[in-house]
Amino acid sequence: MDSIKLLTMILMIILGIMIMLLIVLGIVFMTSKMNKKEEEEKKDVQNNNKAPKSKKFKEYRTASVLDFMEFDTVIDNMISQKDGKRYIMVVECQGINYDLMSEVEKNSVEEGFLQFLNTLRHPVQIYTQTRTINLENSIQTYKEKVKEIENALEKQETKYKQMIKSESYTQEQLNRAYFELTKQKNLYEYGKDIIYSTEKMSSNKNVLNKKYYVVIPYFVEELGDNSFDKEEQRSLAFSELYTRAQSVVRTLAVCGINSRIMDSNELVELLYVAYNRDEAEVYGLEKALKAGYDELYSTAPDVVDKQMRALDKQIEDQALELAQQKVTEARTEKQKALQEKRLKERDLIGELAELMISENAQLIGEDIAVDAIEKLKEETKEEGGKGSGKEKQKRTRKTKTA
Repeated sequence: MDSIKLLTMILMIILGIMIMLLIVLGIVFMTSKMNKKEEEEKKDVQNNNKAPKSKKFKEYRTASVLDFMEFDTVIDNMISQKDGKRYIMVVECQGINYDLMSEVEKNSVEEGFLQFLNTLRHPVQIYTQTRTINLENSIQTYKEKVKEIENALEKQETKYKQMIKSESYTQEQLNRAYFELTKQKNLYEYGKDIIYSTEKMSSNKNVLNKKYYVVIPYFVEELGDNSFDKEEQRSLAFSELYTRAQSVVRTLAVCGINSRIMDSNELVELLYVAYNRDEAEVYGLEKALKAGYDELYSTAPDVVDKQMRALDKQIEDQALELAQQKVTEARTEKQKALQEKRLKERDLIGELAELMISENAQLIGEDIAVDAIEKLKEETKEEGGKGSGKEKQKRTRKTKTA
């Protein structure tokens, strides 16, 4: 019995030891497995960080808008980026209500959009900007119009009262004036209601408007090995971008989408709203420009520039004075020639009359023609004597005054 109990005790101890070993082995296996997983995860993270960004699709999806918004300046209806190495032109598009179209119209729009995609030979980006509707300018315009209507209403009321007091108008004329007065009152009340509803709508910040843009980039590298300067590169970029933008506008017109190329001021507003989402709702670009936010400091112009402007002004003034002087001289020369012609008028008339008489001597008669010519010569001599006497009198007067 003692040996059996001893054997059972030994077996129990052995079983206990085996169970403990199995538990320890299980714990070791689990910890090693967890460590391997952690090492694999770390390796994956390191490989992802070290791997080059070769997938163009990811770059386009994650950095397209950010790349679009990074700019150097806005010039010639283009956004300049990367120190003039990249230029961007933007086409603004008006949305269409696709849901309210018929099936035929929807099919034509889809076919037009497919044509737009198929005709693309350069990369484009579609940018959507959501803005809150600012009705402040509209409200101000409405108020000015309503003020004009109110002034006209006051004049109409005064005129109607004067017509009643005078008692010199017929009932038909009074009825016509009252009708015009009532119409003016209704128009005034309608204008006030419009202002009230517009102000109420403007106070609601949830009224949003979406604007759609097609961004067309151009890289200077597309010119190849060139020796153009910055000005020439910008000019060539503008020509190419304008051609591409016009092509986009024409192909989008097939879809029924009205679009246009944005100018420099509109591009500045676009970038201003993109960078100042919160401020643009309260303090728009127009207010910022009026407030002179871009005039925080001023520098005096260069002295050489001042001198050149002053010299240009001096040259312009002297040229104007010289031109006036020459015009005056030309006029005086013409007047002198006219005066000389007037002085010789009688001589020319006499010569022409003598020529006519001599040519028609056979018809008139030789004797009569000779007598007529002699009388003409006598008259011219008498007028010449009178003229010489007058000239002598003028000369004596001049000498006396001298």
